[in-house]
Amino acid sequence: MKVLYTTQATSTGGRTGHSKTADGTLDLDLVTPKELGGSGGKGTNPEQLFACGYSACFLGAMKYAAGQEKLKISDDTSVTATVGIGPRDDGKGFGIDVELAIEIPDLDRATAESLVQKAHVVCPYSHATKGNIDVRLKVV
Repeated sequence: MKVLYTTQATSTGGRTGHSKTADGTLDLDLVTPKELGGSGGKGTNPEQLFACGYSACFLGAMKYAAGQEKLKISDDTSVTATVGIGPRDDGKGFGIDVELAIEIPDLDRATAESLVQKAHVVCPYSHATKGNIDVRLKVV
């Protein structure tokens, strides 16, 4: 693979700690959610960051796939990623669960569903999670 872009972030303190990108663009506190035994409160967590990254990347993949198909998708198109975390069925750690809710206002359902499937092949997050995470795609 020819790498076109790299970035770097450093975290300290684990799930209740701090993360910062090398260029300083992101510099944020991490807080463990109450549901996972933490205090909750002000800060973010890895699941929120993953949801932001996956939803943005998937929308980018949809735009790419639409361009390949000579389709125009509305600026109001959105992807909402719902990311859950819990113990794996094998009892050996934790896993994540993802649902992507995709809204493409100006396309008929069949065209939208076809585009979503093509984006799921193109998206690097989808590729990285394939076979490892249950990712459900829902055209709304």
